[in-house]
Amino acid sequence: MSVDDAHLSAASMAGQICDQIRSVFSSPPPASFPPPLEVLVAEISAAAAAAARRVFVHGVGREGLMMKAFCMRLFHLGLPAHVVGDVTTPPVSPGDLLLASAGPGGFSTVDAICGVAKSAGARVVLITAQPGSGSGARRCADAVAYIPAQTMADEEEEKEGEGSEAVRLPMGSLYEGAMYVLFEMAVLRLTEVLKQTPEQLRSRHTNLE
Repeated sequence: MSVDDAHLSAASMAGQICDQIRSVFSSPPPASFPPPLEVLVAEISAAAAAAARRVFVHGVGREGLMMKAFCMRLFHLGLPAHVVGDVTTPPVSPGDLLLASAGPGGFSTVDAICGVAKSAGARVVLITAQPGSGSGARRCADAVAYIPAQTMADEEEEKEGEGSEAVRLPMGSLYEGAMYVLFEMAVLRLTEVLKQTPEQLRSRHTNLE
């Protein structure tokens, strides 16, 4: 394969992946679930309006990595944001906000942490692709940010015949990719809502690198 052909192949693959992520946000959400972007912006804005409220984030695996990236940007926005499990994470208190991700609806550890946060009086927002799971995390959730994307728990149907060579993201990557895009959109909206400037965000970035 020539260099030009390789570039075209990579561009085609990237386009297919981006199209898959775009499709997650293109379909109208069920009436019972507001758009996930509106849920996140409303919940985080409410936490920011109450100076004493802190934001905690939690997720496992690659979902957890997306949550950590989001927490980093929430900190850059000037919010008291913490990753559950870090040694400097303070105790959750009444009025705090927990953002927890469980793509397939629940994980034992996520369910438990949501339960602790709820018992402590915190508000719980569940980010998930399976809002009807009935998991412990779902029962604890005060609000749900529903991302209708395939996760590793979903049954994969084999494609045959026409279109069989289409790029398909493996092992729940579509959900995780949609998380990244959703969080970037939330940061853009929150930057406006919180009246933050790019200079202010950059000023909070670590210099210990």
